Amino acid sequence: MAFLSLAVFAWRHEKIRKYCGERNLVGVVVTTPENFYMVSGFHLDVAPWERPVAAVIPAQGDPFMVMNELSTHHLRMAAERGSLYIKDYEIYTEHMRMENRTYIVSQWTRLLARKLRDGGIVGGRLGVEGNATALTRLKEDLPDIELVHVDQLFVELRQIKHPEELATMRLAAQLTDWAQDVYMKTIKPGMLVTELDFEVSRLMAIEAANRFPKDRVEIRVMSLSGPASASPHGTGADAAARVEKGHGVVNIIIVRLNGLVVENERTLFIGKPNDLQRRAFEAATEANMAAAEKMVVGNIVAEADAAAQRVIERAGFGQYIFHRTGHGMGIAGHEFPADMPFNFRPFMENEVYSAEPGIYIWGVGGFRHDDTVIVGREKPEIITHRSKKLEDQIVPV
Repeated sequence: MAFLSLAVFAWRHEKIRKYCGERNLVGVVVTTPENFYMVSGFHLDVAPWERPVAAVIPAQGDPFMVMNELSTHHLRMAAERGSLYIKDYEIYTEHMRMENRTYIVSQWTRLLARKLRDGGIVGGRLGVEGNATALTRLKEDLPDIELVHVDQLFVELRQIKHPEELATMRLAAQLTDWAQDVYMKTIKPGMLVTELDFEVSRLMAIEAANRFPKDRVEIRVMSLSGPASASPHGTGADAAARVEKGHGVVNIIIVRLNGLVVENERTLFIGKPNDLQRRAFEAATEANMAAAEKMVVGNIVAEADAAAQRVIERAGFGQYIFHRTGHGMGIAGHEFPADMPFNFRPFMENEVYSAEPGIYIWGVGGFRHDDTVIVGREKPEIITHRSKKLEDQIVPV
């Protein structure tokens, strides 16, 4: 395993330059963390709202970056690792001191303007994404620049995954499947929910270090047990929550491997479920599979949500649906598109979605499985494989 090859970033830059040519843009400036990684290969170690940065992809010429001095060694490490695609960068300082650096934080747009001029950009339509308020100061040095919002470009770039991205996501999914098995061996009645989550996270971290020793792995484990699981985001005050006999548990296991996110969620029971729990579990399981089956090129995105809803309503649980069936996934855990129920365009090959329809019954709990699904031309590819069979989701007591 390795970080995405630089060919992936070259592929993205080619698409950006084509976009610039079609819309008469002199280039594109990127300032937000996820898109910054997407064009540069660099995972920002600073918050841009306090330490602003910029990655510039000119319509013609080589890309460059303006960076904060706190990233100095981080940039060098990325370059030595071979994961840094944009190698031309200049750093501004946070300190008033006489060194080679002549720009301080309040002058970062002046440095950006100078770099643009050096690249032959002194006017024209310049694409910007995210919150471009800070970039308006560019006009103090480049009055002939017109800032044009290009957020939709990055939505489109992030929807369709490169084959290397899909390969990375499959590997991340394998780790989440391993973690689901470990979770079933670890969970015990009486455990603190936080204790359970941290223990599974600890074991995942060790496994990830063995599988991906030179890679970037981010892990999140979150559990909701018993009636608290009726709220997908928890009670907001559950530090002492425990796993108890008779509880249904909804777990969330997320891995971000080299910048790409996979979700794997399961519902399980501490002891044999009662009749209501069993029926809700079976409805949630069937809905999950019905949604995933629709994730094929040519089907309408909203059909996946509708398929899950039909299953849940037919089982008599329609009033307990509180959220959409899924969302796009990729560089962000919640990727584009977000509006599955109201999105009436066809699925596109190599998009990636979650399939996570849920049932949430007050006083009882939540019932949800979540699989990560790659949209296929003839059939979907479900890359999270942990069993959803009821008999495999019961913890003996």
